[in-house]
Amino acid sequence: MSKIIEFIKKHKVSTTVGAVIAVTVGGIAYKSYSNYQKSVYFQANQWLKIDTNKETRQEVEKLIKGKKQEQLQELFDKRLEFGTAGLRAKMGAGYSRMNHITVQQTAQGWAEYLLEVFDPETVQKKGIVIGYDHRDHSKEFAEITANVFMLKGFKVYLFNCIVPTPLLSYAVRILGTAGGVMVTPSHNPKEYNGYKVYWENSVQIIPPHDKGISQKILENLELLDLEKASELSSELLYDPIETNQVDEQYYNEIYEELKSHLCYNLQSSSYLKITYTAMHGVGYEWIKRAIKTFEFNPIIPVESQVEPDPKFPTVPFPNPEEKGALDLAMETADLNGSSLIIANDPDADRLAVAEKIPSSQFSENESNKPKWHVFHGNEIGILLAWWQFKKYQRKSSKKPIAILNSTVSSKMVKALADKFGFKYEETLTGFKWLGNKAIDLEKQGYKVLLAFEEAIGYMVGSTVYDKDGISAAMALIQMALYLEDHNSTLLQQFEKLSIQKLGYFLFNNSYFYCYDKEVINSIFKKIRNDGKYFEKLGPFKIKSIRDLTTGYDSSKKDNKAVLYVDPNSQMITFTFENDATITLRTSGTEPKIKYYIELSEKLSKETVREKLDKLTQMFIETYLEPEKNELVPPKQK
Repeated sequence: MSKIIEFIKKHKVSTTVGAVIAVTVGGIAYKSYSNYQKSVYFQANQWLKIDTNKETRQEVEKLIKGKKQEQLQELFDKRLEFGTAGLRAKMGAGYSRMNHITVQQTAQGWAEYLLEVFDPETVQKKGIVIGYDHRDHSKEFAEITANVFMLKGFKVYLFNCIVPTPLLSYAVRILGTAGGVMVTPSHNPKEYNGYKVYWENSVQIIPPHDKGISQKILENLELLDLEKASELSSELLYDPIETNQVDEQYYNEIYEELKSHLCYNLQSSSYLKITYTAMHGVGYEWIKRAIKTFEFNPIIPVESQVEPDPKFPTVPFPNPEEKGALDLAMETADLNGSSLIIANDPDADRLAVAEKIPSSQFSENESNKPKWHVFHGNEIGILLAWWQFKKYQRKSSKKPIAILNSTVSSKMVKALADKFGFKYEETLTGFKWLGNKAIDLEKQGYKVLLAFEEAIGYMVGSTVYDKDGISAAMALIQMALYLEDHNSTLLQQFEKLSIQKLGYFLFNNSYFYCYDKEVINSIFKKIRNDGKYFEKLGPFKIKSIRDLTTGYDSSKKDNKAVLYVDPNSQMITFTFENDATITLRTSGTEPKIKYYIELSEKLSKETVREKLDKLTQMFIETYLEPEKNELVPPKQK
């Protein structure tokens, strides 16, 4: 009753009948106080009671004043979900956005989960390590997390500067902490931020930890008073660079992991010039230090893109995979006579590569052909697999070796494994799966040389159990120097592997935007056909189907999938009798339906491409039906 009285005093009461109160709030009439409690305006006003951030408060106050009900519902009707990717969303006010409140509530739940799963005294002593990138509010979100954990009694390692994501993963392992947090949205647009959570094994969390943390977040929504944390910083807060030289250890370890006599003294006689772009991210200073550690010649920076800038003025979508993303790097390379481009995404955990195609390889009718070959993520992965295997052959270690990739990545690496006799395994998409599988294999006595996924993510060696664009760049440069010394190039080596050893593996990987969940569900429902999956796609006969949403796999005797089944996501793989594969899945962080199509035959490259294009077209028209379902294709340059 006191709340009602307080409410009556604050707002205009138009009618009172018994216990039912008719009121007008913000120009909107409600039949009763209980009806107002159910409205988005009530939620917004409750938010204002706890939000101390001027920026987000003004955003909400403006929407309330403008009676922007739909926009308020977008912010308050649904809570930002915590999953195996942690959090990733646009920054702004409300429970569906990344902001000071949702980050603090997440940190509180994460801390409570660790205290529940482990012995409290032990886990507090082991502590947690926190890193952040250059995005708007990243440092603030990291400091909020640090304050929460200190209030919960944890030792906290907080980097005092922006760092690449792989360094955070490395720090969890080298410091022996109970976990880690990296504040970054990776390659998402400037409006986004993210919150990656790492387990004590230095790999991003996998189920059931995501559900456990999510539940603890909901149980710990009441905000702690973070001002009290300042009293604890002198005994609980440490900088892992200042106190443990984590950065120096990282560079020394990747050097020891990747060094090879195959590359010694090649740089001094090399004509290879390398252009580098950090895509306005954190990578430049870290790549320069790696270049110096490996004693490579200095790189040529794309000056307008190497300094960290959260506004990304030259790239509206800071993903080096996107069309046109490397245009400025190509201009810089052309001006400087550079034949190789390497690029990191903004948090430097991924690597893109482009190589100049010599003019001697052009015929008269190819004058309009692009003079740069931008490598597909699968092509880089195959080249690194070949290079890592070649280097390891020269070492004295007798450990059996293994190379991994994700189930949507090229099976050319399996053909490479069959040819050279090393172990190959596939996992679900994401380095949370690849990293854990690598650790499992190393416990079995294997040396894991490489794990990769087609989305330009590479774990070269086992210094970091996550994708690492810095160490991958060092291995790529080594390989390029070796090939130059043998009068070859990266592209020529890939063609050599295809022609002489493995056959052509060609792929069509892309996506459509889809903003309607019901449409996505209807597409997958059609494919499942009430459990009577289709047996062919035009002239292409289907050999097996694996559905990791339902757990069905027709290639197994019991029809049960062996990879992790997630009923909350969509993922189906078709394997055809000609060994072509198609995987269709939804993105965990973006409104996308992604498809991955690969065909391999020992025929001419042109013939394989023709068959692949036909299969792709039939798949899109038959199953996705873009026009009918109003799917939006990627933006073309």
